[in-house]
Amino acid sequence: MSGFLGVPVGAAYHLVFALTSLLTPVAGGLGAAAAIVLFTAAVRLLISPLSLRALRGQAAMTRLAPRVQALRKRYGGQPERFQRELADLCRRERVSPLAGIWPLLAQWPFLSVTYLLFRSVTVDGGQNRLLSDSLLGVPLGAHWLSGAGLLSVQDAVFLAVLAVLAGLCWLSARLARQAAAAAPEKPGAVTGAAGSGPATLAAGRVAGGLTRVLPYVTVVIAAFAPLAAVVYLLTTVAWTFAERRLFLRRAARDVAVAVPEPPVPEPR
Repeated sequence: MSGFLGVPVGAAYHLVFALTSLLTPVAGGLGAAAAIVLFTAAVRLLISPLSLRALRGQAAMTRLAPRVQALRKRYGGQPERFQRELADLCRRERVSPLAGIWPLLAQWPFLSVTYLLFRSVTVDGGQNRLLSDSLLGVPLGAHWLSGAGLLSVQDAVFLAVLAVLAGLCWLSARLARQAAAAAPEKPGAVTGAAGSGPATLAAGRVAGGLTRVLPYVTVVIAAFAPLAAVVYLLTTVAWTFAERRLFLRRAARDVAVAVPEPPVPEPR
């Protein structure tokens, strides 16, 4: 593999290959797959501060969404004034509009290196020997429906892994819908004020449709990837789901603690 990611992919390859050698005496034929899972989990743990920062940024912007919508309603015809007011709002609340974006971008090199490692036939000018290992008798370099025939062991393994991946994607989409439903209601959503017109409603439908569809893009990618990359995608989607769920549960608990219950009036 050449390019600016060639060196880190090569370094990751040697780490995973060494991990496979350590795990094989214990896990047997599952050593390579276990090494992929453990290495992916280690990478996600390494970049978890970035993930949490992105989640905090997204939560902060969701919290400010009603006030941003109110500014857009008031200064919709004055783009420069709207930008100034938005900047002032973010400064007062100590929130950056890019707080939920740049941590995701910072994760991209790490995730790209890991994904490329498990889908590349050659690494460091030689054969990727990780793809020569197998999972339940199916080579990690095999692709779904790549000549093994229907109802084969390879077909069954891929269908099982893809089914689990699809289930995790469904749970992720469901969690995203729950988080959106728990967000503060935007002004005009019921009253018919500005921001609830046909264009906004259409944009809302598009955004809602993307929220439901985007998680399943991972399943489509996995259907055309080698088994090693599918195991990686399954692990990283599971980690992302668990990470987001724990974050939302903790955020909900913090809100419950911060908002005391109203006092109960004493009987007269």
